[in-house]
Amino acid sequence: MGLTSSKVLALAVVLAVLLFAGTVWLWPRLAGRTWGSVAGRVGVLLATQLAVFLSVGLAVNQAFGFYATWNDLLGREQAQGVVSDLGSVGTRGPLQVVGTRYVNVPGGSRPELGGQIQKVDIVGQHSHIATSAYVYLPPEYFKGGDKTRTFPASVVLTGYPGTAEALIKGLRYPTTAHEQARAGAMRPMILVMMRPTVAPPRDTECVDVPDGPQTETFFAQDLPQVISAHYRVAKKPGGWGVVGDSTGGYCALKLAIHHPRVYGAGAGLSAYYKAPIDPTTGDLFHGDAALERRADLMRTLAHGTPPATSLLVTTSKHGESNYGNTMSFIRKVKPPTEISSIVLDSGGHNFNTWRREIPATLAWLSARITG
Repeated sequence: MGLTSSKVLALAVVLAVLLFAGTVWLWPRLAGRTWGSVAGRVGVLLATQLAVFLSVGLAVNQAFGFYATWNDLLGREQAQGVVSDLGSVGTRGPLQVVGTRYVNVPGGSRPELGGQIQKVDIVGQHSHIATSAYVYLPPEYFKGGDKTRTFPASVVLTGYPGTAEALIKGLRYPTTAHEQARAGAMRPMILVMMRPTVAPPRDTECVDVPDGPQTETFFAQDLPQVISAHYRVAKKPGGWGVVGDSTGGYCALKLAIHHPRVYGAGAGLSAYYKAPIDPTTGDLFHGDAALERRADLMRTLAHGTPPATSLLVTTSKHGESNYGNTMSFIRKVKPPTEISSIVLDSGGHNFNTWRREIPATLAWLSARITG
């Protein structure tokens, strides 16, 4: 059973309850002052506390999507997700649908009413990166006989480490998009949901790492090309949007700033504005000062040519550490770049805060990308 399985969580909770009941039942028998009684009390207390911590940890991970598998948690996931020869995929092509699932809305079992979520495997022609994603197709994609209608599309990115599952279950992007479109707040939109960590376990910060994963190339060229070739996506310049939280928010803003001809709008929820260097990223720039400056979005806006794109940033006056930097970022934006913001009175760096921002963010994206 997987790390995010509900069965694993249920077993951990049952174990914690049984150990608690056993501790209450055994406590009178362990009340003596012998070494055996003392060791018994220590043992049952320790076992109960470990079971409670395990249950809480599993519940938090399931809600926030920090780790996808046991190997991911233990640091054993070492596959870099990079292929050396695109031709080796044979007849499968650069995109393969490997599964489908319902959207958690009324009538969700019928695609023409609830839309559909497809799990896909993607191989990038230019970056040679192989990874997976979830594609949300709105109900309108399946309605009627018009198979020529195209739809705007947006990439949705998690933070680091994050899991694409968290975008569906924790942040409820497909459900929210369905509700917003049904209420008339946004146009039906295709969502491509994935984590920015396309070369796990490394956090590449959407950088084209010298002699390493070409992550920015994957998101700027390969992903839009592959998705547009397989689905009915609008192919006009600026027809894509991108949104993400935390690390994904930094990536979203970077892609819109660096590639406005592809991404007509980028939204960073609780984003930061400069790629960090730490044990999870390794050496991203290999001494290339120009590449490092390019990854600093504040510097890019201050000294580069303003891109013709739309940006949205979110923060909170209380609870977010990026408030000051976000205000500085807003002040650096110059025409033709457009800037919008969501500033909450309070809200931490967490799913609850982002769920409050996502409905307005999707509506904002829908209004700014070409359909």
